[in-house]
Amino acid sequence: MKSGGKQMMRRRTGTVYRIVVRSELNGRYAVAFEGMEMEARDGVTVLTGRIIDQPHLYGILQRINALGLELLSVEAMPDAVLSGLESKREQEDSEL
Repeated sequence: MKSGGKQMMRRRTGTVYRIVVRSELNGRYAVAFEGMEMEARDGVTVLTGRIIDQPHLYGILQRINALGLELLSVEAMPDAVLSGLESKREQEDSEL
């Protein structure tokens, strides 16, 4: 983007959240939580991703409720967590 002869870069907005639900969700639930990393193990599923604002967070929590899942925790994380996840995703994509 250019504005007044200067190039402007968009910064990422939002906060990285880690949301844990009881139950090991399979890949068919990925659509419900698009944009979130999903890891299932030991009877729980951990969703990690950038939430842009409170309505976005509430929308995800409403989906969890609508699916009848038990919410175990919601935690705001440092931005470094998502940077590591994005690097991992880029590496996996390049291997395909």
